[in-house]
Amino acid sequence: MAKLEFVSKLKDFITSAQSVKVISFIGFTVLMTAVIASQNFFFQNIIENGISKRDIIAQKTLTVEDVKRTEQHRKEVAQKVEPVMAPAEDEFIKTNLQTLQTSIMQIRKKEVEDSVKSEELGVLFDLSDTSKKDFIINFLLKADDNSLHEVFDKSNLTLSNILREGITEKDYEKDNIDSIILNNMVSNVSKRQVSVIKAILEQVIVPNLVVDEFATEIARKNAQNSVRPYEVVFQKGDKILFNGEPVTRLKRDALRQAGYNVYELNWPGLAAIYVIVFIGTFLFLYYMKFFEKDYLQPRYLAISAFLSLLIAFIGVVLPIGFSPYVIPIPAFLILMAIFTKPRIAFVSSVILLSVMTIGYQYNIQFLAAFLLLSILSSVTMSQIRYAERVDVIKNGFNIGIAGLIIVFSIYILEKCLIEVDNVLILKNCLFILLNGIFSAIIASGLLPLLESMFKIITPYGLAELGDHNQKLLKRLQIDAPGTYHHSLMVSNLCEAAAEAIGADPILARVGALYHDIGKLKRPLFFVENQSYFLIENPHNKFTPRISKMIITAHPKDGIEIAKEYKLPQVIQNFITQHHGEGLASYFYNQAVKEEGAENVKEEQFRYAGPKPNTKETAILMIADAVESAVRSLKNPTPEEIEGMINKIIVERLNDGQLSDSPLTLKDIKTIASTFSRILRGMQHNRIKYQENLAEELQKQKINMPAKLLDEDLENKIKQLEGENQPSKDLKVPKEEKDD
Repeated sequence: MAKLEFVSKLKDFITSAQSVKVISFIGFTVLMTAVIASQNFFFQNIIENGISKRDIIAQKTLTVEDVKRTEQHRKEVAQKVEPVMAPAEDEFIKTNLQTLQTSIMQIRKKEVEDSVKSEELGVLFDLSDTSKKDFIINFLLKADDNSLHEVFDKSNLTLSNILREGITEKDYEKDNIDSIILNNMVSNVSKRQVSVIKAILEQVIVPNLVVDEFATEIARKNAQNSVRPYEVVFQKGDKILFNGEPVTRLKRDALRQAGYNVYELNWPGLAAIYVIVFIGTFLFLYYMKFFEKDYLQPRYLAISAFLSLLIAFIGVVLPIGFSPYVIPIPAFLILMAIFTKPRIAFVSSVILLSVMTIGYQYNIQFLAAFLLLSILSSVTMSQIRYAERVDVIKNGFNIGIAGLIIVFSIYILEKCLIEVDNVLILKNCLFILLNGIFSAIIASGLLPLLESMFKIITPYGLAELGDHNQKLLKRLQIDAPGTYHHSLMVSNLCEAAAEAIGADPILARVGALYHDIGKLKRPLFFVENQSYFLIENPHNKFTPRISKMIITAHPKDGIEIAKEYKLPQVIQNFITQHHGEGLASYFYNQAVKEEGAENVKEEQFRYAGPKPNTKETAILMIADAVESAVRSLKNPTPEEIEGMINKIIVERLNDGQLSDSPLTLKDIKTIASTFSRILRGMQHNRIKYQENLAEELQKQKINMPAKLLDEDLENKIKQLEGENQPSKDLKVPKEEKDD
């Protein structure tokens, strides 16, 4: 007993709505992971633990970059680049020289003994050679002012030359100051002056060049970029791998270029793919939950999953090395846009492209091209009116042209950086062009099949249902002509109102055509058909309660007929909701008169419902009542029409029949004005034609032309009248006179 109870609880848990959602989510992500990972199966068969299990032969000429050697060479070239130096201490050094010269002049001017002056000058000059130091001090004390100023001027000029060339830390560390000074010495300098200038400049010179890290890095990057990649060419028929050979990075790159997926099929790899698929699926559902709740239904999610798996499978079965630009991503986007919305189609294509690019190792050009193409396709699909299926083919041609331009532009940019084979460019441009065209053709062909599989009605399916040659509409036209005419009028009202408020006009029109098909079961019990068949109203013989049962049964009868003719659920909603839970007021009032108000309850005379829950079905409820009410008016004025419309809308609002619909007060006002405009056109007054035109013209004092008819024609008419005139002797029988 306990075991049976456990099994029952487990069954209830598994079949609960929440569990079904979780199981479906996990099932899709696992299946998608399996499809993507299946591309790695071949690689796993030929590689084991990094060792080739058999020979792999190139099916085409491959040019592969040896990344390892190229990077090593680039590092070597970068290391050889000398640091870029920038001047930093020029003004400081010149200031020091000026300060030294000023100090020398001040010491010379002091009125003290020469020994004191010599001692003070000795402090200014840090020279290890005593004899040289004494010579310098003696020159600075004994030389005349002109000679001293000449030395100072030449020192400044020499310093300017030195600073212009620059002094680095290395120069300073290697004691190259003497040679630098001599190399930059100005001309016409005596030996005595050379010694003094050297001694002066040695006291002030410091390195004036520092390393510019930013400029040095740029120089090294430029040097690295100038290195041509080391390339290895595998000719067609050459062996990429030998049996038992370790698979290096170069060989992996060659296999990847040959079309092999070089991910090893191990548990970490599978887990990584599953995480990517999981995140992509979660993001799609998250977007749907917050922005597209109406499409978060099993049938829409099912078709999204089916199309995603189909595109992923096509990517797997593509021949090795074949261009990925043939994958029918545009077909996926077109179908998603038709079955859902262009925005949903764009989001789903972006996620699918990202997952496939990572899982199949496609290059970034593939992702960029199809992302741009998806944006354009979403915009163009949103502009289609779904009047004819050929519109999709035209759109596919536009997508193909746009894809060609995008791919060509990407390759032109790439060609500026690296060498790209012109044949490859031409081939991929042709593939993307044909992809757009054939994707549209494939999408058009799959539409009816997918509609049937997933029970989703598309705008094209709706357009087909709206064809007046449909069997059910033909039957309505023959068996219930009054109802058919009423449905036509209501469909015109619904279509115009839906377009005015931004609802689906095609759905509103087609739903209105079928909303009263339940009257086919008992067409003579509805007043619009009785005048056509010239019969007395059968309700005169029934009690109000029986008449109410007959009248309010037509939505239920309509559902039975709709299922018999396999009408989609979205059309069945119009049948059940067009009266909502409204009151059959005519029969209710009759019942009140016959039985008394205390014996009759409103609930007994209401339709079963449900109330309208979409804009389109709410529009139908109003249009159905308005058309019937206005038709009952005799020669109504525009004011009477508008008043009747407002009266019906207020009644429906007060009765709460529009409480479940998303219509706003602004929408209702727009609907009312649209109905008023159309019904005024339907109820226009016609011109009264006169039976005797000549008398009427005389009455209006309008002069006729003197001769209206040709003379020959007048004579012919008189001749015919004379032939048809009966003889005076011939008597006409009385019966013929009576006729």
